[in-house]
Amino acid sequence: MIRPVAICLALGAVPAHALTLAECERVTHVSHGGESGHVDFGAGRVGWDDWWSQEGVYLDLLVAHCETGDVLRTRVLEERISPRPPFDRTNIVRKIIATEMAAAPALFSFERLAEAIHPKGRDIKLARLDAEPCACAALYPDLQGDKTPYEASQ
Repeated sequence: MIRPVAICLALGAVPAHALTLAECERVTHVSHGGESGHVDFGAGRVGWDDWWSQEGVYLDLLVAHCETGDVLRTRVLEERISPRPPFDRTNIVRKIIATEMAAAPALFSFERLAEAIHPKGRDIKLARLDAEPCACAALYPDLQGDKTPYEASQ
């Protein structure tokens, strides 16, 4: 039996490196900001944390649909970033997201997720991504569509 790797090597091509969620863990701002906690919610949906920790701390949770690029971002932890009092709602919002993600994919919507998170999560934003998130590149590369492909240097 001829294997795909053997065909690629015979043709002079190098097989593509399969990205893992562990490789999505990255520092984006020299030791004080980054992305971590990447998860697969199934049905082309992923999540991750965006964090910051210099002269203030914040943690945003993100949920994205890899095919459409729809994304929800909510702030769950903040201290010394804005004039408002410090807060940490990380655990309760993670539980809400897990509950919503456990529902049948046909019942899921970002608007419903935003309603479920409110008012526990702060600064809830719905948007559409132009670039493929790392977790999507790792788990659902066939759902990239017309989004800019993920690059590790982003």
